[in-house]
Amino acid sequence: MVVYGMQLPVQSQSTLYAEGWEAAAGPDDLVAVARAADAHGYDYIASCDHIAIPRRLAGAMSTIWYDPVATLSYLAAATERVRLLSHVAVVGLRHPLVSAKAYATLDHLSGGRLVLGVGAGHVKEEFDAVGADFEGRGGVLDETVDALRAALGPEEFPEHHGERFSFEGLGMRPRPVQERIPVWIGGSSPAAVRRAALKGDGWLPQGDPRPRLAEQIAKLRGLREAAGIEAPITVGAITEALYVGEPGWETGRRTLSGKPEALAESLRAYGEMGVHQIQVRFRSRSRTELTDQMAAFATEVAPLI
Repeated sequence: MVVYGMQLPVQSQSTLYAEGWEAAAGPDDLVAVARAADAHGYDYIASCDHIAIPRRLAGAMSTIWYDPVATLSYLAAATERVRLLSHVAVVGLRHPLVSAKAYATLDHLSGGRLVLGVGAGHVKEEFDAVGADFEGRGGVLDETVDALRAALGPEEFPEHHGERFSFEGLGMRPRPVQERIPVWIGGSSPAAVRRAALKGDGWLPQGDPRPRLAEQIAKLRGLREAAGIEAPITVGAITEALYVGEPGWETGRRTLSGKPEALAESLRAYGEMGVHQIQVRFRSRSRTELTDQMAAFATEVAPLI
């Protein structure tokens, strides 16, 4: 069975995907979209992570990046069942105990709905500004995942001793509601795929086209098998932009649109290649059009996938 979730609008506004209406949107719009996801069976809502964007990238990326813990905590209080995904937290920007405190509290306050998506990051100036190691961020992330496993585990006094981080004898409450926080690894580089295979409960590829995605999934499974890891892993995919029905306006040549049956037939290919969850994105000109698209997908397309 393939489940579906979505990245929230408004909270990050890169020109790669933000719609025009989001520039003037705010908290009420986020709540409305989160509640629509909650009501229509979406598995998760997701929020990105950047601390600060340098001028050289601001034109393309924008400087609008809400804090994921604050955003997801705010929306946890407005929803009941939808899971809360950081997609992705650049955890190398912070000491793992700082991240663990924030995300353990989020899981506690939300009744156990956190999915911790993590990634290496790519903005050097951001790392430099907070004194984090940009060049060594891959190794930092590897150890940070291990440290977070310990700090988010069942022990009130977690323990970790590594090359970069070491702690013991420090009590941390509240504890997460979940006995094991799912850690999904983001990224499509060879290092990211290996990291997901060896350390992740899930993999969040970054928009690989379908033929490449199938190859990446095979590589991921091969790495896990070679390492003797038998535990299941949640494989994700980001779909093409979608529009349920005939849009009547220019949605872009890469948008999948049309009747529910045709969309479902196309999206079933993801499940056939071994994907367990798809992250969907809808073209829209307003909040209302977005929530209408979310409802149409959930009621007309998803049951056919």
